[in-house]
Formats: sequence, structure tokens, C-alpha cells
Amino acid sequence: MSILAAGFLHRALLEAVLAGALCGAVGVHVLLRRLPFFTMAMGHATFPGVVLASLLGLDLLLGAGLFGLVVILAVSLASASERIDETSATGVVLAGAFSLGVLLVATRPGFSRDLAAFLVGSVVTVRASDVLGTALLGALVAAGLAALHKELVLGAFDRTTQAALGFPAGAIDVAFLVLLELALVASVPAVGLLTAPAAAARLWTDRVGPAMALAAAIGAASGVAGLLVSTAWRVAAGPSIVLVATAVFALSFLAGPKGGVLRGRRPVPA
Repeated sequence: MSILAAGFLHRALLEAVLAGALCGAVGVHVLLRRLPFFTMAMGHATFPGVVLASLLGLDLLLGAGLFGLVVILAVSLASASERIDETSATGVVLAGAFSLGVLLVATRPGFSRDLAAFLVGSVVTVRASDVLGTALLGALVAAGLAALHKELVLGAFDRTTQAALGFPAGAIDVAFLVLLELALVASVPAVGLLTAPAAAARLWTDRVGPAMALAAAIGAASGVAGLLVSTAWRVAAGPSIVLVATAVFALSFLAGPKGGVLRGRRPVPA
């Protein structure tokens, strides 16, 4: 247990818990809305903002967050056209955004470690300010999810009823994408855990609220376990955390009461 005496590990553990819990809770809504691949692409589509922030000497996460809002606005405007479906608009905008980032990188003499860390995550190098930022953004996202819980769940399951009841479906979708972007920015110093914990939780409960709580717990526990494994075995922290979360999903897929194959039941559709 002497490894726990290191100050950097204390910060990394706290960051892993905060980011894991945040990603787990948001991930339930990501699965309900069938957006896991959009989420993965979104993480890379904010890359131009990181490069621009680096070139201007600004905070990388601030650049990512601001450019992410631009990407969300572009996707929303393109999707509003009757001649372009949402999937096509998303693909074009996200691919174009990431390509812009790659082009901007070519203007630099070298590819800095900070930019590389943004893409792959580096939880063991977080500073106290990173942990504070994750806590503040996490609280903001949690408040947003709580305020829009009924609307988000209704829109995920029955958009027709949502529109018939007078809810602004488009505005709610954009609000969720903004919350998703904030969660992505908050979890960058750690690792993306927006799918595995949520998928595992869905195999244990049908209810959205309990699934969010369980996914948050799985995400936080995966962060801690993966970080300790990486420190003890001297392997990369990010992949270790993701592999722990994936192992939890595998166990849930085998034995979970809401779809475990060993129980002879099919997974509940999103």
C-alpha cells in the first residue's frame, strides 16, 4: 500500500472516481439515445479546438469545450435540413472537424505531449486544478441531467409523445449534447468511460434512475481498480481503467438478471 503515499496518486484516484462516476451516469442516456459512436467521434471532433488553444497559448480543455459547442451547433443546423438526415450531417461535420485538427497540427513543428495526452488521456498527471474542474463540470452536468430527466427519458423512448405534449424536442436534444460535451471535456484528463459502465448497468436494472446510479458506481470503481492495477504492474492507466470496465460488462453480460446469457434471457433493448 506504499504506492498510495504518493501525492500524484491521490489526485489521480480522485479524478478517476469523479470522471468514472460522471461518465457512467451520462452514459446511460448515451445508450438510450443510441449515441455511443457519436460520442466517440465527438471526442475527436473537438481536436481542432485543442490545437487552436495550444497555438494561442490557452487552456487545452477550454479550447476543446468551446470548439465542441461549435460542432454541436453545426450538427444541429445541418440536421434541421429536410434534405440531409441526422446521421449524414453528423458524419460530415465530425469527420470534417477532426480533419481540420489534423491539418492544424501540420502547421506545428512537432506534435506536443499535451496534445497527444488529450487524445489518449493521462490520469496520472492530473493537477489539483484538473480535479477541481472535473468536480465543477460534473456538478453542472449532474444538475442538468436532474433538471431534464423526465424530458430526456421521454424523448429517448417516445419522441412522438414528447412532441404531442409540447416539449421542445430539438432544444432538449441540443441541451443533452451540450451536457455530453461537458462530460467529455471533464473526463479528458482521465479516460472515456461513457459506454461500458452504462451497458453493464443496463443488464442489472430496467429503470433509468437506478441504472444511472449503478453505472456511476461501476465507473468510479473501474477508475480506482484500473488505476491501482496500472500503478502496481507499471502499465498504462487509461487502458487499464477501460479494461476493468469492460471486464465488469463481460461479467454482467454473462450473469446479469436483465440479459445475462447464463440466465437464458436476451438483453433489454434500449
